This record gives sequence, C-alpha cells and structure tokens, in this order.
Amino acid sequence: MRRRILQSTLLVVTITALVLGVPLAITTWRLMEDFTRADLLDRLEQVATRLDGPGSFDTVDQDDLRLAVPSRGRLTLEEAGRPVQVLGADVGVDPITETLPVWPGAVITLAEPRELLRTEQLQVTLVVLLLVVLSVGTGAVVATVTARRLAEPLRDVADRAARLGAGDFRSAPHRHGVPELDRVSDVLDTSAGALAELVQRERNLVGDVSHQMRSRLTALQLRLDELTTHPDPAVGREALAALEQAERLSGVLDELLQAARAARAAGAEPTDLRETLAGIVEEWQPRLRAAGRSLKVRVPDRLLARVTPARIREAVGALLENAVRHGSGTVTLAARATDHGLQVEVADAGTGVPEELIPHVFDRGVSVGSSTGLGLALARALVEADGGRLELSRARPPVFTIFLPAPRADDVVAAARPVTTPR
Repeated sequence: MRRRILQSTLLVVTITALVLGVPLAITTWRLMEDFTRADLLDRLEQVATRLDGPGSFDTVDQDDLRLAVPSRGRLTLEEAGRPVQVLGADVGVDPITETLPVWPGAVITLAEPRELLRTEQLQVTLVVLLLVVLSVGTGAVVATVTARRLAEPLRDVADRAARLGAGDFRSAPHRHGVPELDRVSDVLDTSAGALAELVQRERNLVGDVSHQMRSRLTALQLRLDELTTHPDPAVGREALAALEQAERLSGVLDELLQAARAARAAGAEPTDLRETLAGIVEEWQPRLRAAGRSLKVRVPDRLLARVTPARIREAVGALLENAVRHGSGTVTLAARATDHGLQVEVADAGTGVPEELIPHVFDRGVSVGSSTGLGLALARALVEADGGRLELSRARPPVFTIFLPAPRADDVVAAARPVTTPR
C-alpha cells in the first residue's frame, strides 16, 4: 500500500514536472535570444541618435559610440559610396546581429558572439532544470510523508481488525488525525465493545442454564431415589428406570457443557507466556513511564500454558489497564508454575479495592471510577473460555491472579515429536 501510494504520487509529480519543465526550458531558451536581440536594437537606437548624417561617423566621439557597443561586440556602418566603418572586435562566425537604417542608403549593424548567448541560455536552462529536480524532490518528500501517514494508519486499522477477529476486544485510544480512518477506528471500538458484551452474555447464559438444569436434575434425582424404596415393586422398577434416564440426561448435559467449553477454547495451544506477553509489556511500559511509574516483569522462559494467545493478551491487558487507571506505584507482572497449572499475577501498590466492591469486582458495570466496568468482567470471561480462572487474590494492595491450565500430555508429545519426511 505504501509503495503504491509513493509510486503513483511520484509518477504524477514527474509527469507534471516534465509537462511544465520542458516547455518552460524551450520558452526560456528562446526568450534569452529575444532579450539579446532587443538589447542590440536598443543599443543601435542609442548609436543612431549620435549620428547626424552622412560622414558623421568620423566626427562623432568614438568613446560615446563604444559605450553603446557590447564589450565583445562590433558596430558596423554601411553607407552608399563610402567604405564600411567598423568599431569593435571580431565577433567570429555566425554572430548575433541586428541592423537599423539611419538615413537613406545607410544602415548600422551591431553584432556580438553567439557563444555569449549560448552561455546565458545554458545557465537559465540549468536553473529551470534545477527547479524541475527540486519540484520532483519536494514531491518525493511529500509523497513519502503522505504514504507513511496513510499506510501506517491503514496497517494499524488492519491489525486492529485482525486482533478483533482473534478475540482481542480492547479499545484503541490512539487516533491518526485522518477523519475517515479515525471513523473506522471508532467503529472498530464500538464493535469490540459489542462483541465483548456478547461474550459476557454467552458466558452468563451458559452458566445460568447449567446451574438451573443441574438444580432441577438434582431435585428430580432425589425424588426418584425416594421412589425406588416404594413398597410396590412396579413403582420401584419405574423409579429406577426414570432415575437411570435422569442420570443419562445429567451426563449428556455434562458432555454438552464440555463441548461448549472445548469449542470456545478451540484456539488454545501450548504457548510460551514470556513470548506471548512481550507485546503487552512493550505496549504498556511507555504509558506507565509517561505517568512516572514503572512495570516490573517476572516471567521465566519456556513457561508453557494451554491458552489462546489473543485471549491471554487481552485479559492481561485489561488487568494492566485497571492497574494504570485505578492503581498507583510500581505495577508487577509475574508468572510461575504450580502443581495444578500456572499462575499469572498483576499487582500494584495502590489502595486496592474497596471492601463493599470486593464481591462484585468482576460484575459488569461495577467500577470505582468513571470507566465502563467492562474490563475485569471481560478478562474473566476470556480466561474462563480457555478453561482458566481469574480471581482477586488480595484486595489491598490489589493482586489479580489468573490460573491457567498446563499443556496436556498429548500436546507436549505432539510438539516434541520430530516431523519425518517420507522418502
């Protein structure tokens, strides 16, 4: 994109410079000759005013005549019945000449070497060519700046759309100063908010449905279990059959919920947390530095977790944004392995979460400031989509902990198994 914009702009500038520069050079070349001839005619008129009539060439002051003759020019008087009168140096072959009648039968001619005119013409043409080159260079600079100003925002918008498709619903506060592209960024932010809300609704719906159905199934199983002890054998047998069907239904519900979780975590794969979180660290360090704060990172190498890279980046980014907006002091991002998986912690030295908000800190719309209260709820939904868990481990100073599943054995074996090429 950037190269095409640059090439098209340079092509237009070059064609415009050639279309204007070549005629300008030709016109300037001819104008210099016209100016030279006009100067010679003007000098001839000055000489003519000093000549009174036949024979006056010999009586007029020669110094006055030389003032009207160019330094390397020659003045010639041709008069009928008289020899040719010459004043000045030899002008060589093919000089520039102009003739002016002074009285009947007499003309004066003024000539100067043509190389003088050629020198002036070349100098002026060179100036025109330099102006053309300067205009092309200026056009190249303008094209480069324009291409960069258009290509980089378009690349950013494309990356933003790609991250949105991968599940990264964070808003992008940066704008580019181009109204159309800023409008696209606004629409992407709006879409990101809508998708984040949709993810949250899906999570709530699945949780509510599973809870309600499990509660009803549990109640039904208890009632059927009581009926199995009925004194009537037929009733007992029917109760046992119904209890078996209820247990099968409970198993089907478990399978459906597991399939739903697996579908949400379809992009989960063994991921090196240090490499995955490097981009988030690069993004947030300048913002913290600008606020006079620092970000400490303690994430060991080769710390593998089974996650979707875009989701874990989004979740950690939401926690860092929360620490920047509501916390203070140094922000710490740490990760470590445990017996049951991996933990990622985001902490700061702020006052923490108020006591009354601790039970609702992950609820949508709950915030201690002017924010939307969506970040933490979205972060928890994304972590849970990959089979993890997000908790507030400590309220003051605040520590948020993400519990992530470790890679499965088949993932590790598949990653470690060498790929053989058939011969």
